[in-house]
Amino acid sequence: MGSNASPKAQVTLKDFLASIATIRGDLSNITAPPFVLDTKSVVELPGFWAERPSLFVAPASSSDPAERALLVLRWFLVSLKNQQYGGRSEDEGVKKPLNAFLGECFLAKWTENDDDNNDDSSGGETLLVSEQVSHHPPVTACRVWNEKHGVYAEGFTRQEVTLSLGTVTIKQMGHALLTLKNHGDETYLIPLPDVKVKGILSGLSGAYPELEGTYTIPSTSGYYSTIEFSGKSLLSRGGQRNEFTAKLYGPGKSSSNDNNNAEPLYTLTGQWTDSFTIYKGAETSQDAAFETLVLKDLPTVPLTLLEEDLDAQDPWETRRAWKGVRQALENGDMLGTAKAKSAVEQGQRDMRKDEERAGKTWDLEV
Repeated sequence: MGSNASPKAQVTLKDFLASIATIRGDLSNITAPPFVLDTKSVVELPGFWAERPSLFVAPASSSDPAERALLVLRWFLVSLKNQQYGGRSEDEGVKKPLNAFLGECFLAKWTENDDDNNDDSSGGETLLVSEQVSHHPPVTACRVWNEKHGVYAEGFTRQEVTLSLGTVTIKQMGHALLTLKNHGDETYLIPLPDVKVKGILSGLSGAYPELEGTYTIPSTSGYYSTIEFSGKSLLSRGGQRNEFTAKLYGPGKSSSNDNNNAEPLYTLTGQWTDSFTIYKGAETSQDAAFETLVLKDLPTVPLTLLEEDLDAQDPWETRRAWKGVRQALENGDMLGTAKAKSAVEQGQRDMRKDEERAGKTWDLEV
């Protein structure tokens, strides 16, 4: 549903929110009505970490550990917007991804042509394998890697979703490990920020994600980043949506230790949905500006499914499994969406019952 949502749809959304407002606890597995659904499954969301391959592999090309840590931080921040919006524009608002079933997989790759960009941080093939490894509670695991540059990331996430006062809170439990093989397996611990989806009472097109809290990216090299998400508060007239401040410290210089006056090597400020500037040191003056990144000027590389023919895909692959649901959603057919979605979900429930009766245990697909 876009920005031209009908009054009837808005009322229906409010009715849905009212129906779940009395539920206490995790809403992550709740069955949502078709009009709030995205065409993507949750197992597809890790792909947004890989959609700018040159930024993903850039740390591997640097011989300076401080620069590598900065490039990891830069990749992390640039990847956040499409993670939260599911690849849609801000005007389209936020939608709920499809609940993945146990064993659901997503296999994709991103190829950057060496002829288009000949520097060391481009080229090669970046691949993704993602699988839903638990349904109750829902847990997604993934691996993103580029063999040519020796960059590997593995992680998992479990989400708990709650609703309060018209705001959806998504608590993410999990992390990823990013490893640079060609630098002695230098490893970075990548956090998964908690999310609050605000503005949903005005309709899905008015809903927007706000990241909250302070997170760290430590590394085995000793370099250490902190990221504080602030954004705009309902109780404050100041601030803008999706604001953050990040700082990168050298070994033993983190502000989290006893030396609270430690000066960062770099400071980054801006909006993770729009643009941000990297400054040398602690000052954020124009003279200290090192680089400004504008997200719309950083093109993404289209993904390619490892098996593009949906009929030839494994039945556990997400695009084949949800084909009917996706088609109905894209056609605006809400009744068709509900029927196709129900068929997939009922099939999974029946399969789980058969496995339980047979005493079978679940083996990971990938």
